[in-house]
Amino acid sequence: MALERMLAKSAPKERLTAHLAATLAGAVALRRRVGRVALLDEVTDGMFWPTVCLAALCHDAGKIPDGFQAMLNGLIRSWGERHEVVSLGFLPGLIDDERLLLWVAAGVATHHRSLEGGRGSLSLAYGGAGEEEWRERFQPIPGDVAAELADWLVSTARSAGLPVIPSPPQEPDVAGEALRMFARLLDEWELPSEPDRGLAAVLVQGSVTLADHVSSAHGTFHTRQPFDAAFRPLLEKTFAEKGHTLRPHQVEAAAVDGHLLLRAPTGSGKTEAGLLWAAAQTVAIAGETGGVPRVFFTLPYLASINAMTERLGGLLGDGTLVGVMHSRAASYHLATAICPQDGEDEQAEAARKAVSRAAATRLFRETVRVGTPYQILRGVLAGPAHSGTLVDAANSVFVLDELHAYDPRRLGYILATARLWERLGGRIAVLSATLPDALIHLFRQALEQDAHLVQAATEGAPLRHRLSLRERHLTDPDSVEEIKDRLADGASVLVVANNVADAQHLFAELAPETDEEAAFLLHSRFRRMDRSVLEKGIGDRFGAGRPRLPGLVVATQVVEVSLDVDFDCLFTSAAPLEALLQRFGRVNRVAARPPADVVVHPATFAPRRRGGDQEYADGVYPRLPVEAGWNILARHDGDEVDEGHARAWLDEVYDTAWGREWSAEVLENQTRFTDAFLGFAHPFVSRDELTELFDELFDGTEAVLAQDRDAYEADLRQVTGDRAAGRLLAERYLIPMPHWGTPLTSWERKLGLRIVNADYDGRLGLGEIHGRAAQVYQAGEVL
Repeated sequence: MALERMLAKSAPKERLTAHLAATLAGAVALRRRVGRVALLDEVTDGMFWPTVCLAALCHDAGKIPDGFQAMLNGLIRSWGERHEVVSLGFLPGLIDDERLLLWVAAGVATHHRSLEGGRGSLSLAYGGAGEEEWRERFQPIPGDVAAELADWLVSTARSAGLPVIPSPPQEPDVAGEALRMFARLLDEWELPSEPDRGLAAVLVQGSVTLADHVSSAHGTFHTRQPFDAAFRPLLEKTFAEKGHTLRPHQVEAAAVDGHLLLRAPTGSGKTEAGLLWAAAQTVAIAGETGGVPRVFFTLPYLASINAMTERLGGLLGDGTLVGVMHSRAASYHLATAICPQDGEDEQAEAARKAVSRAAATRLFRETVRVGTPYQILRGVLAGPAHSGTLVDAANSVFVLDELHAYDPRRLGYILATARLWERLGGRIAVLSATLPDALIHLFRQALEQDAHLVQAATEGAPLRHRLSLRERHLTDPDSVEEIKDRLADGASVLVVANNVADAQHLFAELAPETDEEAAFLLHSRFRRMDRSVLEKGIGDRFGAGRPRLPGLVVATQVVEVSLDVDFDCLFTSAAPLEALLQRFGRVNRVAARPPADVVVHPATFAPRRRGGDQEYADGVYPRLPVEAGWNILARHDGDEVDEGHARAWLDEVYDTAWGREWSAEVLENQTRFTDAFLGFAHPFVSRDELTELFDELFDGTEAVLAQDRDAYEADLRQVTGDRAAGRLLAERYLIPMPHWGTPLTSWERKLGLRIVNADYDGRLGLGEIHGRAAQVYQAGEVL
């Protein structure tokens, strides 16, 4: 049979029918995992999953032209045409339901390219072509192969229970039918769509694309959710072995059916309460939809994400059940697998495995994933690259841990997207030790269904902290001397500065006061490999529940969230009250000792060089919320801090004129994000300009030190035959930088990365920047 000679892939070679069957199987597996989505069934008259399955089956049928096969067999370098357009030619002979036909055509045509807009759109390539040109560009198409493939498609679809005609045309006019189908498709999506219809179209595209990617990678979806009905007995058994029982707020969270707002102090088992809630929701969603709900646990910082990933893996007894969902996931897997003593062969093998693990997570393999909210938000960019993320979000459970309410722009975007998740059958929980009433109100306003508030009891709880304020900056010599005295007394001391420059200065002053192995500096401007070593060292020495040891950690905001560490005392720069309360939570974590000292120093206020007249605390936080928090703390200077009082303080901050402006700004950003990203009026139009805007808002850049450039290039070539693994090894040298820091670097085209000419120390991180960049950077400026 001529059809058996047709290829879908060239490296390694894969038969066309095998790939089409595997992609159909991927779509069926995706249907089983996502389950029924009420909104999508309503828009498509219950035909959403038949649409996806038929489009998956037919998506690459257009690879049979002689030109495409010649390319796969190495006879020509490039065919130059789009196979998915040719695939449209098989659909009219397969489907007689007009509505279903157009939905399937949309899924087939857009699984690689946008219909309109941007570079490489299908309408740009084919929209103006007449029939003569159209046939000339795609032919020859072997007629005997087309007939065999049409028969095979009908037979395979019928075997899968899909709604197709009994038999196809004997001699299908593939090119002619493709032209007519493409014209109908352009007409169908020319005018703006209703929001739900546009969203359904994006999810059709995402489902077909995801099924294709899983098929091409020969991957699989996990079909078990470990946070299910068996999780609560497992957790209770784990607690009992340590002499503990579930706390009232944990039991109450587990009983909630729907969205959750949880306010619980650090060290009170907030994470476990959120997971108990998540387990209850997965059971409910599975019963309603027949799917396998995914659980997304989000945190704001990479360090806290990595720590939470290990924590959940330990809780479940199997780290392979949990995916790491952030931009450096492969680096995380490499750091956990590689040893300093490993030779080149061991490093290469570890890199291969890390790349494979991260790739599996990008294909949504695991049913539990930990990451930043922004990795899930990227789904709103839609298109072939991102629409699969939206599909994966349908009928899922989202645990948003420690949102930073004081950032109104990002909070507004998260609120807008939470409403979208809810429309797609999702359930959302917000967990925080510092959950102001203003944020509770905004979440309830954003969601259509009720969000249940659960609060951990604070009455009678032991007091953990004694608050002290100083009138001098954290970097003042007298402040440094006070910290030195605590180190001399053998205390474990946490110092939190608001920016990297202050943190580096303080570490240089304080580190000589303790043993070298007991002093750590942690901020975001370290090479990846150094950051991993630092995080592990801090956890090993200062982890909660470990034997108490003296020492020092100087850090920036990266220490605030979900690092399970415990110190004797804290010295910190003033910041928004939520941030301060998070910093307090790293001290006397479970109230096992008398109230511990938390000492707050005033910030320095000044405009940013690029930020107009508005003043910022140490170049980081807007002045007004920092001042509001400071004024409240000043009334309680010397007091032992009660968690209930802290909640009242937060509400007081958000009840100021600044708080009302903040709330209005959050709502404005929520509306702006909804209008720009969530309308889907033109679901198959390129969103390249929105992608650039999104990256600017949420992503920074990365650079390699000039002195590391040759080592980076050597690592690229270390793993023979595996460029991805080689690049991962090389990425050990990357240093994160803010988006505005791009001018501080130079672009090296050969390696495809940015180079920064700067001082660097393995304990201090990025130092003074030299060369051309020095003209746009001032020493000590916040990085």
